[in-house]
Formats: sequence, structure tokens, C-alpha cells
Amino acid sequence: MTAEPRRRGGLLLALLGLAQLITSIDYNIVYVALPRIGADLGFSAQNLQWVVSAYAVAFGGFLLLGGRAADLVGRRRVFVAGLALYALASFAGGLAGTQGLLVAARAVQGLSGALLFPATLSLVVTSFEEGRERNRAFSVWAAAGAGGMVLGSLLGGVLTEAFGWAAVFYVNVPLAAVAIAGAALLLPADGPRATGRFDVAGALTATAGVTLVVFTLVQGPVRGWTSPALLATAAGGIVLLAAFVTIEARTSSPLMPLRLYRNRNLSTGVPLTLLFMATFGTLLYFLTVHFQHVLGYSALQTGLAYVVPMAAGAVGSLLGGRLAYRHGNRATLVTSLLVGGAAAVGLGLGIGAAHSYLALLPAMVVLNVAQGVIFTTMFAAATTGTALFDQGIASGIVSTGQQVGSAVGLAALVAVANAGGGSAGLRDATLAAAAGIFLTVLVALNFRRAAAPATEGEGELVTRVSKVSG
Repeated sequence: MTAEPRRRGGLLLALLGLAQLITSIDYNIVYVALPRIGADLGFSAQNLQWVVSAYAVAFGGFLLLGGRAADLVGRRRVFVAGLALYALASFAGGLAGTQGLLVAARAVQGLSGALLFPATLSLVVTSFEEGRERNRAFSVWAAAGAGGMVLGSLLGGVLTEAFGWAAVFYVNVPLAAVAIAGAALLLPADGPRATGRFDVAGALTATAGVTLVVFTLVQGPVRGWTSPALLATAAGGIVLLAAFVTIEARTSSPLMPLRLYRNRNLSTGVPLTLLFMATFGTLLYFLTVHFQHVLGYSALQTGLAYVVPMAAGAVGSLLGGRLAYRHGNRATLVTSLLVGGAAAVGLGLGIGAAHSYLALLPAMVVLNVAQGVIFTTMFAAATTGTALFDQGIASGIVSTGQQVGSAVGLAALVAVANAGGGSAGLRDATLAAAAGIFLTVLVALNFRRAAAPATEGEGELVTRVSKVSG
């Protein structure tokens, strides 16, 4: 690769990392502002969680639609549309003066993320050749996500205390604008795309079904799992998803081709990402509760407490690509899960035995390094062997598992924490997450030992970044 294509490839990777940074910042930045938002807009304790839940429900519900749109409409178009919508929703969120407007803005942010995330992930896969280049790209992409978590924690505390809670929304606007400008300069025009009509019936049933399921999982701990309205919502979601599978099996242009699940890597990647988010992804919540309710930290102090662990996560993300290239995706995942599970056990025992940040720090660092390696490797493993024209929907499928896992894990582990109460409950929830991490090892063992061969026709469609961006 000559110097100019290599430079353009680096700039393209930086752009995709920025998009991942934007979505990951928003994961943390709103959490630390919630008390101020609740006080200013008059949210009750029960309704305040909708500032978080509206984003999660919309994000999870529209991921399949966003992924298939990237295949049919074009990854560049969907990438830019997701960024533009994200900027508008963030600006509206900062201006919101009522509860309804803010929750609506958060839902549109979730929709934007559902467009942006699979488009970005599929661009990483299709722009870099499988092997060393793609592993490196995944490492940078995942490290940007980990960096966004750090920035989200810090910015959430700093901006809220200095300028008020609206600033945590406004900060997304210039970031999205820079990314849109970068896309115009660096992303090539959309070339050949998947053919066929858009599966309207599949899109409606999948989006509505996943939205209702995620809504049920998010609201269960709040309303109670035996709530008649919630049970009806869950039943409706299951019926719609069953109808979706039936439609996909019969239509000639499915939103989610069921043949994709014949790829063992993809069919393994979905439960793995689900379990990853149900365990690793929920520990942040319990640590935040421990910092603020047990150690008495302020929002800013909580953000600062995450700097070192999340910086360790960024290091793990950068290591993930190298380890996967040298030892293979499966071996890297299994080893990192075992290390992460051991660290989670240490963290749980530390929460139960000591009320000291320094006593927890070693376990948090090891846990986050392992988490970074896994986050990098699991997406690379799950999308290996999928045809180029199906990368958008494959990314959407895996990402849906990620979002559902977050909701399932949080609901289950909050119930564990509530049953134990206080520090004992936080310890029990963390140890339960550790048990789930060890269970995930069994799933990771189902990945293929070696990279799957390229799907027919994929090799003819150039994926090297030098040719994509040249």
C-alpha cells in the first residue's frame, strides 16, 4: 500500500472511530446529569428512568431496520443520515423544557444510534481486508468506544456542574457536524448494493416486536414483572417476533435473511454479544451506585473514578486486534472471558468487604482490559464469513443482541441487588455477573477455530481500504 492510500485509510479509520466515540459518549454522559434533569423538569423518581429508557428502547427496536437500510440504501447515506438526525435530536434535547419533549428527543437519539451503529460497524468490515488490517481497524474502533465512555463520564460531570444539564446534549452537535464533514471527504460514494424490494411487513413486525420486548425488559424492574399491562406488552412483542420469523421465511426479499444463521460465527455472535452486555455491560451501573451511595461521591468524582479503569479498557481494545490476529478470535475470546470473570469475582468480593476505591481499582483495571479485548474481538468474530451485501443486516443482528442483553442483564441483576440490599446486594449482583461471564465461555467455544473462508463473490468485491478510498 502506498503512502497516499495508507494516509486516507488512517483518516477513514479515524472517522469511523469518531462515529463510535459519539454513540459511546452518550452511553455515560446522561447518567451523571440525571439528578439535575429530574430536579429542573420535575421528573418523579419512577419517571426519570425514561430519560435513559427511551434511548434504549428506540435503539434496540430499530437496529434491524437500520442494518438492512445500510445494505439497501447505502452505508454512506445511512451513516450521514444517522449523524444528522443525532445532531438534531441532541440540539432538541438541550432545548427541551418539558418532560415529554426531552423523552421524545432521547427516543430520536436512540433511532439515530440504530442507524449509525450498524452502518459504522459494516463500514469497518467492508473497508478493511479480513485479517491484520481488519483486526487493527476493530481495535481502533473499539478503543474509540472505550474513550467515549471515559469522556462521557468526565464530560457529564464537568458540563453539568459548569453549564447545566443541557450542555450534555449540546456537546453532541459539533461532534456530529465534524463527522458529517469527514464523511463527505473520506467515504466513497455508495457502490453496488443489495438488490430487492424493501421488506415492509418484516420491518414493521421486527421493529414493533423488538421495541415491545426491550420496553418490557426495561420497565419490568420499575412496574413489576406481574403487571397486567407489562405482561400484555411482552405477549404482543413475542407474537410480533413470531410473525416476523414467519414472514422472513416466506418473502423473496427478507429484511433479515434466515440463511445468515447458517454462518456459525454469526449465530454464535448473537448470544455472545447478548451475554457480554448482560454481564460486563451492566457492571457500570452497580459501580456507579456503589460510588455515589456507599462512598458518597459526587457526579464529578464518579466520572473521575472511571478514568483509570476505562483508559485500561481502551488499552484492551487496542490489544484485542493484535491478540486475535496472533492467536485467533476464539482463543482470544475464551482467555479474555476467563480473565474477566476472575476479575469480576474479585470486584464483587471487594465491594462486599471494603469501602475503598483503591481496594477496588486493581480488579476494575483487569476487568476493563479484558472487556476491551472482548469488545474488539467479538464483533470481528461474529461478522467473519458474512457476504459483503449482508454486512449491514449482520451488524444490526449482532447489535440487537447487544441491546437486548443490556436490558435483560440489568433487569435480572437489579433484582439480585434488591434482594440482598445495600452493599451485600451490590456484591451479589457483581458475583452473579461473574457467573454469567464464565457461562459465556461456553458460547465462545462454538466459534470456528480459524477465520471462515470468504463467501462466494465477496473476494471479487474489493474490501481493501486502499481500493475503497482510492
